[in-house]
Amino acid sequence: MPKPTTISEVLVELDLIIEHSIATNDRLGLFAYIYRRTTAEILKEVELGNFENNAQLEQMDVAFANLYLKAYHDFKNGKPVNQCWEFSFRCKEEPLTILQHIMLGINAHINLDLGIATSETMKGKEIKGIEKDFNAVNTVLFQITNEMQKRLGRVSPLLFLLDVVGLKSDEKIIDFSMRKAREQSWHSASFLHSIPVTEKKDAIKDIDDVVVALSIIIKDPKSFLIRTGLKFIRFFEEKNVGKIITKLKEN
Repeated sequence: MPKPTTISEVLVELDLIIEHSIATNDRLGLFAYIYRRTTAEILKEVELGNFENNAQLEQMDVAFANLYLKAYHDFKNGKPVNQCWEFSFRCKEEPLTILQHIMLGINAHINLDLGIATSETMKGKEIKGIEKDFNAVNTVLFQITNEMQKRLGRVSPLLFLLDVVGLKSDEKIIDFSMRKAREQSWHSASFLHSIPVTEKKDAIKDIDDVVVALSIIIKDPKSFLIRTGLKFIRFFEEKNVGKIITKLKEN
C-alpha cells in the first residue's frame, strides 16, 4: 500500500483504521479518532493558507502521520515497532479508561514520532525554518482541547472525578499533555537534526526509552488515589468502541 503524500490521503487512511476498529471493537480506534479530528483541523488551516509555509507544514504533517500509520500496520502484521508504540498498542487489552488509551497514543506519537518527522522534513535545511509553523500548530491544537473534553464527557460521564483525585480536569490533562509533549518534541527534533545520521538510530532508541517510561505512568499512575479514581471512572464508561466513536463524532 503506497504511503499517503497529502493530509487528505492521511485522513482516508485514518478513516479505514477507525472503521476497522468499530467493526472489531478494537480500542486502538480511540486514539485514531482523536488523531483524525486534530489532523482534519490542520488540513483546514493549510487550505486557508494560515501557515508561513503551508507546503512545508503539510509535508511535515504527512511524514508525522506516516510514522503512526506504519507503526499501526506493522503491529497488526506482527512486525517489530518502537517499544513505546508496542506498549501503547498492547494496552488495548488492558482495563483502562478511554482517556488513558488516548493519552498512550498521544504520548507515543508526539513524544517520539513528531521529533523524528520534523527533523526529517528539515533535512538539509535550517530547522528554525519550520519553528514558527510548528508553534502555530500548537495553537490550533490547544484551541480544540475544550471541544475534545466535551466530547469525552459523552462517553465517560465521571471523568470530572479526576479533578477530585488531584489531576485537575480532563481538559487540562489533555492540554498539558499535548503542550508539554510538543515542547519536548521540538527539543528532540532540534537534537536529531544536529547529529550525524550514524548517531540517529541510537538517539531515537534513547528517546523511545524515555517515552516508554512515561507510558508506564499513564497506564499505572503511582498514586493509589488516582488509580482508584480511574477504575471508578472506567466502570461507568461506555465500553463498545463503535458506540464510543459514534458519540464522539456527534455535533
